[in-house]
Amino acid sequence: MSTIQIHEDEKPSFLKSLLPHIELFAALFSGGLILVAWGLGRSDYETASIVFYLLAFVIGGFAKAKEGLEATIQEKELNVEMLMILAAIGSSIIGYWTEGAILIFIFALSGALETYTMNKSRKEISSLMKLQPEEAWRLNSDGSSTRVSVSDLFLGDQLVVRPGERIPADGKIISGTTAIDESAISGESIPVFKQSTDELFAGTVNISGAITMEMTKANEDTLFQKIINLVLSAQDEKSPAQQFIERFEGRYVKLVLVTVGLMMFLPHYLLGWDWNTTFYRAMVLLVVASPCALVAAIMPATLAAISNGAKSGILFKGGMHLENVSEMKAIAFDKTGTLTQGKPIVTDFFVREDLDYLTTLTTLATIEAQSNHPLAQAITSYAKSEGIDQLPLLHIEDKPGFGLQAIIDEQTILVGKPEFVNKEDAFSFYDGIAAALADEGKTVIFMRDEKGIAAAAALKDTVREEAKDAIKLLQSLGIKTVMLTGDNEKTAKVIAKEAGIDQYIAECLPETKVKHMKELLEEHKFVGMVGDGINDAPALATATTGFAMGEGTDVALETADVVLMKNDLSKIAYAVKMSRKMQRIVKQNIVFSISIIAVLIISNFLQVVDLPLGVIGHEGSTILVILNGLRMLNRNI
Repeated sequence: MSTIQIHEDEKPSFLKSLLPHIELFAALFSGGLILVAWGLGRSDYETASIVFYLLAFVIGGFAKAKEGLEATIQEKELNVEMLMILAAIGSSIIGYWTEGAILIFIFALSGALETYTMNKSRKEISSLMKLQPEEAWRLNSDGSSTRVSVSDLFLGDQLVVRPGERIPADGKIISGTTAIDESAISGESIPVFKQSTDELFAGTVNISGAITMEMTKANEDTLFQKIINLVLSAQDEKSPAQQFIERFEGRYVKLVLVTVGLMMFLPHYLLGWDWNTTFYRAMVLLVVASPCALVAAIMPATLAAISNGAKSGILFKGGMHLENVSEMKAIAFDKTGTLTQGKPIVTDFFVREDLDYLTTLTTLATIEAQSNHPLAQAITSYAKSEGIDQLPLLHIEDKPGFGLQAIIDEQTILVGKPEFVNKEDAFSFYDGIAAALADEGKTVIFMRDEKGIAAAAALKDTVREEAKDAIKLLQSLGIKTVMLTGDNEKTAKVIAKEAGIDQYIAECLPETKVKHMKELLEEHKFVGMVGDGINDAPALATATTGFAMGEGTDVALETADVVLMKNDLSKIAYAVKMSRKMQRIVKQNIVFSISIIAVLIISNFLQVVDLPLGVIGHEGSTILVILNGLRMLNRNI
């Protein structure tokens, strides 16, 4: 029985996974039916050919016809879906089944791709929800703890959080000390030391120590929930380009339908045409005025550009994003993992004059090897790169928030912050090198023995070399570069100068990143955002175009409009150049197709063009704009 139950559960799940793609399957199937119908027509099986054309009409056009009818009824506004359906029916009425079916096929295919893209872009919310803790350990009055659902927690509840667990709610520490990984909120990779009364955020990770905390905010008010809400609200905001398209659509349909309606009656009375000629000319008008060439002016070029981008490691999630990238005037970068490596490395190591460099480094690395702190791991890695492989096990004492203490050869060794090793000695060591290093945005770790400060190691999250080149490329295209970071002012200034960034904004949380992004949008209208973390998701969704690094979090990848699959920032400049070329081609196609349609409409009024010539002109212009659009496949931008 249990086996049967499993299969019953899997079957609907499989069908459910296919459901979002049903529109695409229908469009492709209708294309196959059109080929069969055309072949039957060529073999003089007219009745069978018409049957297959009708099937192609129904299967390919059902989704768009349903969408058009529902939108017309709901919004009381005609749309281009209705015009395409009427144009296809009109072409079949006067015997041109192939043209009508192809019209349905092209429009159905573009609609299916649009639907797929929209479904894909909504998945980031489920990715965010996975990082939200579902359960917590609530502390009872007798000192025991009970596992409860996060939804059952109340303000003032005391919670126990063990190492490796996510913080279940916003609150403050009552007892215990620990290091918290806040990268989900701030994007910064270095854990933050927390002690009694310090603030905690839901969704962050407790790394080292068991703590007791008090819940101070309801679940719906947590910072993590605010990030989710920001993503939702930002995605609901329509771009100016989208609003223009929607306004144009209604006006175009009304104009064509009114003109065709007048064409079916006025020429009979004003020009003396007989009813057969009047109806014939009205149907020719409906066919030649249908925006086949206009659709082809955009879609083939867009699909070719998307294909070109994919081959170059750039994944566009839709054609609109190509348009937005071409108009981009400014672009904001998250710092950690985007402009920088995201991992601190040792940049400088200074040793007291009476000590040996390698011996001192070995002592420091031996002590740091006992810690899992990112700075300690960076020092250990540096020691190994200097040829120090064998690091003996050593008992150390962790001084949370300050550093480490060890006893080697009956000598007490301290490693950590200036305050831990004697601040005055630390800042006077090596002619006051610590202040200079701090001005360079570096973190300095000191080692002290019984004679004083023995060594100092400077660490920094270094700027990626390819990031510097990418910034220069973007600036050469006239695009302003901005860095948004949670770092302090001094560190942000140093990183921005090293990367060649035009402007930087320090001490950013997710909601302040969105605020600054909206300010940039007001100033430049078209603004990009590059990020790789959960904390970047709201800003990515707010930007006109969001770029995500391929090695970033699922949320960033799903929220972004463009994904850089190879983490190569120089590809952004390539995407801009490619998008601008596509826009030039699209404008050429639109002007050409509208001109042809205008000429055919005027010729139809003058009775210069008959239906066969009208179809040749109409379909010929479509083929020409498709060929022009396929120039986007050329990777020499």
